[in-house]
This record gives sequence, C-alpha cells and structure tokens, in this order.
Amino acid sequence: MILATSTLGIILIALAALIVLLFVGGLVANARRRHHDAARLRQQVDEANAALAEAHAADKGWDRAAMEAAARDVFEQRHAGSAIKELHLVQVVDRPGTEADLAVFHVHGAGRLETITLGRQNDAWVPAERV
Repeated sequence: MILATSTLGIILIALAALIVLLFVGGLVANARRRHHDAARLRQQVDEANAALAEAHAADKGWDRAAMEAAARDVFEQRHAGSAIKELHLVQVVDRPGTEADLAVFHVHGAGRLETITLGRQNDAWVPAERV
C-alpha cells in the first residue's frame, strides 16, 4: 500500500510540475508574441501617418520637393557633414493663411532621429523657430 501511494504521489507531482511548466511557457510565448505584434503595429501606424501627411500636403498643393530640400538644409546646418539616411514627412498643419502652415519631418541620420518643423515665410519653407 505504501509503495502504491508513493508511486501515485510521484506521478501526481510530475504531472503538476509539467502543468506548471506548460503554463509558464505559454505566458512567455504570449508575452513575446504581444511584444512582436506591438512593434509591427507601431510601424504600421507610423507608415499610415506618413502616408496621410503626404496625401494632405499633396492635396493642398504644397511642393514636396521644396519642403524636403528645406528639411535637408536645416539638418545639414545643425549637423554639418552628417548624412541623412531617411527623411519622412510625418505631419502637416494647414492653418488659415499660408504663413501659419507647418510641415513636420522625422530625419534619421548620424545615428540619431531628429524632428524638424518647418513653417512658411514668403512662400519659402524655413525652420519654425524663425517664422
């Protein structure tokens, strides 16, 4: 009788340990998947925001090439000699009158991400601090 009880006890302990390991493994796998999904969702949201900003700017007839050139110039002035890896238009603000318009860029370069906000002044795009 003692042998049967101890064998049953060992089997029950082994099953309980297996269930706990499976539960913990499931928690870890779920956390990894959620982290991966959140990163992918954030990237998709950023891409959608950039596309929306670009569409809005095009709809208003803003010259995208002129805005990008101005953003590149501002980055070059702030970080002489640093190469720009990526330039993204992320927001446009179209307030009444052209002098209140704003364009916000994210610039990736020289190991950093910088936000550059441009405003209009006499139909030219300049850093928003100078507007």
